[in-house]
Amino acid sequence: MQMILVSRCLLGHRVRYDGGAHGPYDVLARWQAEGRVIALCPEVAGGLPTPRPAAEIPGGQGAQVLDGLLPVVSIEGEDFTAQFVSGAEQALALVKKHDIAIALLKARSPSCGNIENYDGSFSGNKVAGEGVTAALLRRAGVAVFNEEQLDAATRALARLELD
Repeated sequence: MQMILVSRCLLGHRVRYDGGAHGPYDVLARWQAEGRVIALCPEVAGGLPTPRPAAEIPGGQGAQVLDGLLPVVSIEGEDFTAQFVSGAEQALALVKKHDIAIALLKARSPSCGNIENYDGSFSGNKVAGEGVTAALLRRAGVAVFNEEQLDAATRALARLELD
């Protein structure tokens, strides 16, 4: 059975920076019932508390954080880079341990966003880009989806299980 890495906030866990959560999503409840879900909040795993100050990547490019070119900074000016990278590395370790090929992560998160991110100005402006964890997983060959792509993730899972 194919396992799936899922952002904890999408499972209703109150781990968002503001102490909130998302969901419920029927497909995620089904995957959990089937025993497929490996849940992780990279930011919490990396050592950040809940709640915590909002954080963004200047320019919104998680790959550049991984390459040491950009920081992850909080709205209060704190450098959260080490915690974000640590959380991403823990996500990758879970992917390797459980032979995971698909991740369903939170859209527009500086950790988990897979298509767009906030631009680092804390003004709500979005740019094409991905979060730190999404970038690391993509580099490792994991197909990364967000909660707005549940149908595509379901199709990808079905294809994997046919192989």
